[in-house]
Amino acid sequence: MNRDKFVYVGSVDIIEVDCSKKLQILSEVLESDQRIRKSNEPIKYAKEDHRNQELVISIIEKCGMPTLKEVGQKQMDVIWLGLQHSTKKIKKKYFPQIEKAVENGDLSKQQYALMKDRILMDEGKPQIYGSQIENGKLYKLENPETVNERRKEMGMEPIEDYLKNFNIQFNPN
Repeated sequence: MNRDKFVYVGSVDIIEVDCSKKLQILSEVLESDQRIRKSNEPIKYAKEDHRNQELVISIIEKCGMPTLKEVGQKQMDVIWLGLQHSTKKIKKKYFPQIEKAVENGDLSKQQYALMKDRILMDEGKPQIYGSQIENGKLYKLENPETVNERRKEMGMEPIEDYLKNFNIQFNPN
């Protein structure tokens, strides 16, 4: 889905959540998020996506950042997805918790790289790992000649292979 066409429906508020049910809540958010992404009807699902973001952020705010010991990998992934699909301000605010979750092994280095690149892109800065595409082209990249070394450190495939998914030829110059 082209994220430039995605619709945000207002501010994300902290809502009441039952911390003892965070596993169940996150499982429902995951199911909803995947249905939305597969539908290719972002306007139709904008309110549902907004609600999912509120649930993810409310869990972090009211219950603390979950860990793999508390919830499963899929639920940790939905925390990341909820933040990755949110506004620039939200991603930036919660990125330190994503970093800590990666350090603790609760999220992958690849998830870190994707969010870091998205934040840099949001700020108009060159990305580090080459994960972001804009208008059918690789978004500007810092030190393109060493990108595959950085990608390898994060458990990512070579950029040439990644860009084939988008029919983009990598040109490091």
